[in-house]
Amino acid sequence: MNWYIKCLKQYADFSGRARRTEYWMFYLINVVIGAVLGFVCGLIGITAVAYIYSLAVLVPGIAVGVRRMHDIGKSGWWVLISLIPLIGTIWFIVLACQDSMPGNNQWGVNPKGM
Repeated sequence: MNWYIKCLKQYADFSGRARRTEYWMFYLINVVIGAVLGFVCGLIGITAVAYIYSLAVLVPGIAVGVRRMHDIGKSGWWVLISLIPLIGTIWFIVLACQDSMPGNNQWGVNPKGM
């Protein structure tokens, strides 16, 4: 949960680097919260809450994706490759699963070394 809160605190911070753990824990907790909200709101009949949550975490989700690309030494624009149906999404998952670039790069120090 700490990784999720950290990403929410860095709401629109597109600079720096994010470890694999930070990215995937944010993604996992986001999916769980979204599924629970979708299910509960679907039972109650108020789907607006689920949509509001999705919009609220859109910017931090993109920001942590950009920081994840920075961590492997790629530009944050590589996040846009996921807009290509199927192949782009698979390629983004492959990139997000890669290990951190050792040492410092142009986006900052390696978060593993901290």
